[in-house]
Amino acid sequence: MKNEYQECLDACLACMEACNICFDACLNEEDVKMMANCIRLDRVCADTCSLAAKAIQSDSPFKEEICRLCAEICAACGEECNKHSHEHCQMCADACFRCAEACRRMITA
Repeated sequence: MKNEYQECLDACLACMEACNICFDACLNEEDVKMMANCIRLDRVCADTCSLAAKAIQSDSPFKEEICRLCAEICAACGEECNKHSHEHCQMCADACFRCAEACRRMITA
């Protein structure tokens, strides 16, 4: 597997985990309603990262297209999480931005 593919795979799995942790922690925040968009994006981002990881692992002919979409969703999730000062949101934002960048690098490799 190309180095860029492995980096992207690792970033997708790390981002999926960070989004799942953030999702769960947001549900336990005092004002859950305020966290609704964060929770929603955490879910779609984790699911997309999972799909991207599977596409890379199976050498799908659509892996570039899936990773392009994954980069867009990760960037959106990272921007949303970055709006919140909670530690889990900040950690998620960092993982999302790293994943978006890794996906972009893989696509252009």
